[in-house]
Amino acid sequence: MESQRKSSDEEDSSGERGSLHTWKGYSYSVTPERVLLSRPVLQAALGTRHGVLLVEGGQVYSFGEFPWKQSQVSEVGPLKPVLESALSGQRVVAVAAGSFHSGALTEDGGVHMWGENSFGQCGLSSLTVVPNPTPVAVMDPDTSPPHTIRVLELACGEQHSLALSAQHEVWAWGSGCQLGLVTTIFPVWKPQKVEHLVGRYVLQVACGAFHSLALVRCLPPQESRRPLPDKCGQCHQLLYTMTDKEDHVIISDSHYCPLGVELLAEGETRLGPGRSPPLGLLSSPSEPLLSSHASASAPGPHPSITEHTDYERGRTVAQNGEVLTTTDADISASGTDSDRAVGGVGGAGSQNSPYPDDQAVKEYLKKLSDTTLAEETAKMTIAGASFQPPADSLDLLTSDLIPGVMPVTTSSALNNLVSSCASAVGERVVSTYEALSLKKMINYYYPGVGGVAGVPGGFPGGPVEVRVRLEESMQGKKSCSTGDIREEEAEGLSRRLSLPGLLSQVSPRLLRRASRPRVRAVPLTPVGGLPEAGELLPSLQTEVWSWGRGEEGQLGHGDNLPRLQPLCIKCLSSKEVVLVAAGAHHSLALTAQSQVFSWGSNSSGQLGHMASPTTIPRLAKLSEGIRVWDVGAGAQHTLLLADGDCYQPILYYSGQQVREGAQDATQDQTEGYSYTQQPVLLPFCMNLGYVSGVFAGGQSCVALADRNVMGFIASLHELAAAERKFYCKLSSVKNHILRPLLDLESLSTALGPASTVLLQSLARCYSRLCHLTGQHSASLTANLRRRREFKSLVMLEHASIFLDTYNEYCCSVGNFLVMGGFQALAKPSLEFFGKCPELLQRLAESSEENIPLSDLLVTLFYLPMRHLHEYGRLLLKLGTCFEVSSVDYQKLQDGCSKFEALALHLKRRRKEAEYTYHFWKSFPGKMTDSLRKPRRRLICESSNKALTLQNSGRFSVNWFILFNDALVHAQFSTHHVFPLATLWVEPIPEENTGLHGLKLISPEETFTLLACSSMEKAKWLRSINQAVDQAMTGAGQSGSGAGQRAEPPISRTASYTFYKDSRLKEATYEGRWLAGKPNGRGMVKWLDGKIYTGTFKNGLEDGFGDYVMPSKTLNLNDHYQGHWKEGKMHGIGTYKYATGELYEGSFQDNMRHGHGMLRSGTLNSSSPSVFIGQWVHDKKTGYGVFDDITRGEKYMGMWQDDQRQGTGVIVTQFGLYYEGAFNNNKMQGTGVLLSEDNTTFEGEFSEDWTLNGKGVLTMPNGDYFEGSFTGEWGSGLKVTGSFFKPNLYDSDGDKGRAVKLGRLAVPPEEKWRVVFEECWMRLGCEAPGQGENQRAWENIAVALTTSRRQHRDSPEMNLSRTQNRMLESLEFIPQQHVGPVTMEKYDSIRRYLIKACDMPLHPLGRLMETLVAVYRMTYVGVGANRRLLLQAVNEIMSYLARIFQLVRFLFPDLPEEGGAIPEPSSDPQDKKDSNCADTQLESPKPGRVVSSSALLLPVLLPRLYPPLFTLYALEKEKEDDVYWECVLRLNKQPDVALLAFLGVQHKFWPVSVPVLGEKTEVVSSTKDACFASATETLQQISTTFTPSDKLQVIQLTFEEITKEVMSSLEDNFLWSMDDLFPVFLYVVLRARIRNLGSEVSLIEDLMDPCVQHGEHGIMFTTLKACYYQIQHEKTT
Repeated sequence: MESQRKSSDEEDSSGERGSLHTWKGYSYSVTPERVLLSRPVLQAALGTRHGVLLVEGGQVYSFGEFPWKQSQVSEVGPLKPVLESALSGQRVVAVAAGSFHSGALTEDGGVHMWGENSFGQCGLSSLTVVPNPTPVAVMDPDTSPPHTIRVLELACGEQHSLALSAQHEVWAWGSGCQLGLVTTIFPVWKPQKVEHLVGRYVLQVACGAFHSLALVRCLPPQESRRPLPDKCGQCHQLLYTMTDKEDHVIISDSHYCPLGVELLAEGETRLGPGRSPPLGLLSSPSEPLLSSHASASAPGPHPSITEHTDYERGRTVAQNGEVLTTTDADISASGTDSDRAVGGVGGAGSQNSPYPDDQAVKEYLKKLSDTTLAEETAKMTIAGASFQPPADSLDLLTSDLIPGVMPVTTSSALNNLVSSCASAVGERVVSTYEALSLKKMINYYYPGVGGVAGVPGGFPGGPVEVRVRLEESMQGKKSCSTGDIREEEAEGLSRRLSLPGLLSQVSPRLLRRASRPRVRAVPLTPVGGLPEAGELLPSLQTEVWSWGRGEEGQLGHGDNLPRLQPLCIKCLSSKEVVLVAAGAHHSLALTAQSQVFSWGSNSSGQLGHMASPTTIPRLAKLSEGIRVWDVGAGAQHTLLLADGDCYQPILYYSGQQVREGAQDATQDQTEGYSYTQQPVLLPFCMNLGYVSGVFAGGQSCVALADRNVMGFIASLHELAAAERKFYCKLSSVKNHILRPLLDLESLSTALGPASTVLLQSLARCYSRLCHLTGQHSASLTANLRRRREFKSLVMLEHASIFLDTYNEYCCSVGNFLVMGGFQALAKPSLEFFGKCPELLQRLAESSEENIPLSDLLVTLFYLPMRHLHEYGRLLLKLGTCFEVSSVDYQKLQDGCSKFEALALHLKRRRKEAEYTYHFWKSFPGKMTDSLRKPRRRLICESSNKALTLQNSGRFSVNWFILFNDALVHAQFSTHHVFPLATLWVEPIPEENTGLHGLKLISPEETFTLLACSSMEKAKWLRSINQAVDQAMTGAGQSGSGAGQRAEPPISRTASYTFYKDSRLKEATYEGRWLAGKPNGRGMVKWLDGKIYTGTFKNGLEDGFGDYVMPSKTLNLNDHYQGHWKEGKMHGIGTYKYATGELYEGSFQDNMRHGHGMLRSGTLNSSSPSVFIGQWVHDKKTGYGVFDDITRGEKYMGMWQDDQRQGTGVIVTQFGLYYEGAFNNNKMQGTGVLLSEDNTTFEGEFSEDWTLNGKGVLTMPNGDYFEGSFTGEWGSGLKVTGSFFKPNLYDSDGDKGRAVKLGRLAVPPEEKWRVVFEECWMRLGCEAPGQGENQRAWENIAVALTTSRRQHRDSPEMNLSRTQNRMLESLEFIPQQHVGPVTMEKYDSIRRYLIKACDMPLHPLGRLMETLVAVYRMTYVGVGANRRLLLQAVNEIMSYLARIFQLVRFLFPDLPEEGGAIPEPSSDPQDKKDSNCADTQLESPKPGRVVSSSALLLPVLLPRLYPPLFTLYALEKEKEDDVYWECVLRLNKQPDVALLAFLGVQHKFWPVSVPVLGEKTEVVSSTKDACFASATETLQQISTTFTPSDKLQVIQLTFEEITKEVMSSLEDNFLWSMDDLFPVFLYVVLRARIRNLGSEVSLIEDLMDPCVQHGEHGIMFTTLKACYYQIQHEKTT
């Protein structure tokens, strides 16, 4: 574009674009004059005697007469415009001209005005004229501080100006009711907002001399459904009144708000008290908006600003003084939206009827005939007031026909009607209402339904208040003029019946329902347009609002009344107006369908028609095929820019004709002027070039034209013209074919429900396409008027909107065709269009003779597809205007190829649809019903025996039909459908068989098809593969199908419902597939509500999955979450039972098998219990711990088939302890029972806690019974035997009696065997220690990686960030697992183990987690029994041994328990390093000996410490109490006294001690100061876990004591035990360690055997000695 523009500038800077031509009037000799300017003109505006031009670059020129200029230049010829230099600094984007003033709009939205200002029209106070352009501030006073409003458009009238703001609101200033402001003070100097239009989206404004027009976007449907107001917005009177009579209710809506009485000018007559207003004019804007189109009408009326209230409430005073109520008969709007109004009122029984007498009616008819209205005058309003219409308002009496009354043209007929009505009114006819059945009411509204309701008997009359208003009743041809009004929008579909004044016995809804037993209506005007088209395209759902003076009918409301507030012209609401223009006293509206509606003054024929009255919009008369796309309106003429046969625009003119020599307007009118009956073609228009816009004003006309540079302008015009023509075509089909068809009563019966829905869908898509085309044509037209460039073309920037709409439409036509819709539609169409459907043939552009009606309909509905080629052709044509290498060319070329590709694709789609339709015609009927689907298309079929089933019977019939979504295998009477998404096809190699075979795999069947030749085989293979590919990608639906793969992927995502498979019958699977089997992630839903979600392998659940199974009895689900293998639960999982039980653990073959925990019931339920242990085939078998929370018992022992069997231990919450044999879930056999007070029984048991047989019962004091016992423990025992009281001095006997516990319990190495076995299995070993080391490491890596992936997929497995990092490091196999172990390697192994045991996803970590869980489960709660201490310690020792075995399997070169690690080399550097490493370790490494406790206790013990230490504390409770009492007693003494008491040698007494950093002398009262650091160190023994750490604390304590003593003694001092012991005893006392006995026992039991005889061993012995010393301190 730019390059093109430059080149044109070089040749002739202004000759190519925006040349301006001006002329006056019309005659053959008129030739336009070209105005020469240095730059192209972008816009022109004309006033009465002047004009304003905007040129490229934003400069403004004026020409004509300017009386407001002070300089000598007060008139300039049109050919020599002058520059408005006051605007030179501004970039102007639009200009406007009023009668005698002008306006300019700058780029930033600022307004400049100049010219005549006597009425404030320039918006500048205190100036009568404004000589030069002056800024006018449009400020919003509602904001603080007031901010400037940005203006988009300006319009000027004679005494007023309007501005359209960026918020799409209207601002006005100047004088007169045409401002639409609520004010009585004129002029209005400051721009003010027109409040009546606030909240609406105004698209354009236009000003006549004394009236204003606004083009407004319709409100979206949800807004227009607001509840209607019940009070008038201005005068606050009720809009509806209800009068309750004894036998009926009268609802009246006769409210009239006096809107629109203009301030009367001098000389105009006022209505005197005796005169009534012209009847039929009192159209209340507050009438209830019940019709579908009125929805966006004025929200409420505004008060008039006159004090004359004769109009008020429609009351008039009749001659006899009686007050009568008039009806507000609604004004006829146009043929489309005509409202029918009937009023019947009269004095009850009064003789002087208010109706006009015969004479008056005759005179009225005579007058009507004078103004060419006689043909259409049965439109008669009967009203209860004196009938004396003023002569000037005769043409306003246009209320519609009384429904049901045939048009009457003679005065006598009218007379009869009037007199019969009058006589009927006199009687009370309320009974008539009751007698009217619903049928009659319907007849009354729809005269066609039966009988004519119009005879006096059927005409409803009534008392004074009674009146019936009928609105918008019949749809069909109803026109209020003889003019050519086409009924495009017969609103039959969305028509609503409004009966505001009807008696309430019959509801309007009932009437509607009874009157229309039709199918669901399809709105043929899409509401809101295409959603994605949004703001890209201009809106077609518009309304025209008008206000101001109306004496010429220029407001279009059907009367000559002024309107002080904007009011919607209802009849234009559905006409898709895209542009409005206003002449001095007439108005024009241009629609998207290129028609022009005009109304107002027609003194010179400027409306383009001679129809009357001119107070409502009517179509200008233009020849068929002339499409108008721009209009201009002058004082008494109209200029139209249109498309004719060729795409070069042509001009039409209507109105005042200015003859040559009669240019001066002051000459006698009859000489210089004449009329045009209809618009005439201006012959010179073809010489102007390509006209892009027309403007008119005063008597002048202006056209802007472009020369055709390189064909570019011509191509743009051709594109826009083609789109306008196409839109008219589409609208024509919609209105003349589609809508009448949808309206046919016989439609749903002829088509059947399925096809009716498809036809409605087709209508919707057609409507959407039509609407998009309309919007696009409006957009292209606007582009011609403004920029004339292609870069902003929506069809290039947003091609997808068009492609999708066409695609959707083609699909809907194809679907209707496939289902035989057009065939079925032929019959009702025949009834409607008759035997020779010329209209159809003309619209379908078909020239063939005797073509069947159904084919004609198909051709017609496929016609829009041709337009895609047109798009492609025109874009290509535009492209040829550019260099092939340019970006612009490329853009146009791309656009062209998109539309061409779609055209080809849709052509293919049409062929497919037709092929499918013909196939169904020949297909046997039974199967058709089940197989025929709207979206299903045939690809190929094997009726020619081209494909047969292998191994089929000799007489079997196998017919294969390939559709775009399924392969059908049909036999004699049955058929089977294989969905393509789950169909796999493979060619069978021909080498060995010689057969042309295809193997087909579906989820439940695999069969082989044989083709008759290799060509046929290849064809079917290709067809099936392509069909499968398209079915999967959806390419068949939208894309062009280009670039297809050779074959679809073997792995894919699809949904399938099984019909055969016993396990999956009627279940639906959705997910990944591989060669006919579910494989990968997916979900199965069974009909009974079972759902599995997870991974599959070879068609079976395999991997991690989630399974929900509804319980039959309870209204809850069983829920399993865990691992699967080959379709069964296998591996670790969690099963929540509907009963509330929860199992966590191992599964095998859908059963609990392995280690697991089952929780039954919650703590507050009937029988809460927890079992943790081994399961075999769903039963408790092996070692397990059962916590019976209800009975307060815990069993730890062996199980068999859910019963306690073998050895075991039971502890109870009351301190009873039993160990021994169990049989059949009971204590049966030999056992030992201890009670809390140490009473012991050793002997035979038969039931739980029941003694039966021989035994020994020992008392706490040592006395015992020996003999035979029977009875339950705790409820009296029967004893047969001897009682022994041992000798006090017989210590040997005492020793023999003490019972040794643990003998009858399960040995520690037998416990939790299955936990360790599962860990070995995870490492890939059949049994402990049997397996390959390398494989074990690989298994670990795999387990970690899969767990990590699983964790990524399911975020609920929450891992901390450090765990994530640890997981990454553990995935690498450490190199230390091979080669001889050095200290360095040993250290890294230790670190690896710490990490592995911390990570639950690692087999060792999982083992550790399980062991901790089972240990706590055993020894917490009831299990915290001191008698279990020994077992608890032994269990830990067995854990160590068994874990160490695993570690040695993973690190085979690690020495065995007690083995030594070879010393590092003798290099001193190495030695030093290793020593450093040694001292830095968390626990000191005793020597170089490997031990399981040193390696594993630091990992294990901290986790098990709480339950273990609790047992120690319970065991040592008595000793610790004695010790603590002594500690408390001795600690009361000060330091010196205690040192002396303990016998510490004087030389070891500290002389001074540091207190808060200062040395302080030790005096006799000093307390807790001596050896304070050693005391603090020893106290840390309680904060450590492992024995080695505790021993380290003891060692540090000794070092602290030595340090303190050394400070006062010589360096070479050595301790002797005798010296050291008292000092250490002092430190132990001062350390006040509460459970020292437990600490000592723990160290003793668990310390590493290799340190017992070393330095640590001696130090520990010292601590132990101190403990015993303190206990016995009081006795010494």
